[in-house]
Amino acid sequence: MLVELKSGETLNGHLVNCDTWMNLTLKEVIQTSSGGDKFWRIPEIYVRGSTIKYLQVPNEIVDVVKEQQVKDQANRGGRGGSSARGDHRGDRGGRGTRGRGRGRGRGGGGGGGGGGGGGGS
Repeated sequence: MLVELKSGETLNGHLVNCDTWMNLTLKEVIQTSSGGDKFWRIPEIYVRGSTIKYLQVPNEIVDVVKEQQVKDQANRGGRGGSSARGDHRGDRGGRGTRGRGRGRGRGGGGGGGGGGGGGGS
């Protein structure tokens, strides 16, 4: 993958790791100076995420990932998946039978049944 830094330098190498701050670890790296006239071969490099200006992932890699996602979604079909989500909420017990609205269960007003708790006068 290609990584362009804010300094103008570019790094071309294999992505080993990326964390939540977009810090990268690359291996087998070719580093190019900002002027494009100097090159260095580096076995491994750590790049701080805040110094990154641009990332380019090869199209072949993006295509492979998209194909894998389609396969994964097709394989999920028999497990109940997304079509029935939320249909069983009443079966869980607990809050399902208590009703909705304000003033229930907080502060004065009896233990758990009707009445009480501020209606708005």
